[in-house]
Amino acid sequence: MTSIWKWKSVSYPNKQGLKLAGLLYSGPTGGTLVVVCHGFTGSKEGGGRAVVLAEEMGKRGYATLLFDFSGCGESEGAFADITLTGHIECLASSVDYGLACGFQRVITLGRSFGGTTVLCHAALDKRIAGVCTWAAPAELSKLFNAFREKENAKLIPLTDLSGTVMVSERFFTDLEQHDPAHSAAMIAPRPLLVMHGQSDAVVPVANALLISSSAGTPKELRIIPQADHQFTRHYREAWQITLAWLAEHFPL
Repeated sequence: MTSIWKWKSVSYPNKQGLKLAGLLYSGPTGGTLVVVCHGFTGSKEGGGRAVVLAEEMGKRGYATLLFDFSGCGESEGAFADITLTGHIECLASSVDYGLACGFQRVITLGRSFGGTTVLCHAALDKRIAGVCTWAAPAELSKLFNAFREKENAKLIPLTDLSGTVMVSERFFTDLEQHDPAHSAAMIAPRPLLVMHGQSDAVVPVANALLISSSAGTPKELRIIPQADHQFTRHYREAWQITLAWLAEHFPL
């Protein structure tokens, strides 16, 4: 199967007309597509791991679309302009693109803030067949205000373990418009996998418990012992959990 599968660089516009950069790994025909959303300061390749995971999913017959949110990676736009609403719109455009390519079933997978994005998007878009989150924040204002530094006139610094980035005040006001736990409740009866590291020092594991407790069935909560926010030493375990979930709920 994988001998006829290949990577293709793609691009398509978001709602604002900004070009989103993507990487599509697929075979010669349609089928099931997994759209992957990177984390807050990440990019579509995920340091190379997202690429390898896509190839692992390809071995099992699942196509993958990796893409950069507007203002991130190779996509157009400024990082300081990002909002969760904008991320949700970029994901919707990515789903539109996948369906236009002929894929019949779309599953979304999000890492960290990308996990928040897939929850909020799926609550609004019934075309999504299933949702998987890795280390997704649910208590948004509480989390991001903890990283907020002294404000200046136009941009606000956010500092975490990975460094400092600048965002606008609109980023914070927009967060208040979204409730990931409530969104999780709207996903059922579509399958939901919530995965988190027990030792996550960036997004506390309580966020996963909140998402899972709010969700209907079918749902699966997997807490990986000793895993950090990036699943640094446990990413292959996270992969296996994800692949098993796909095989159980979305057989080909």
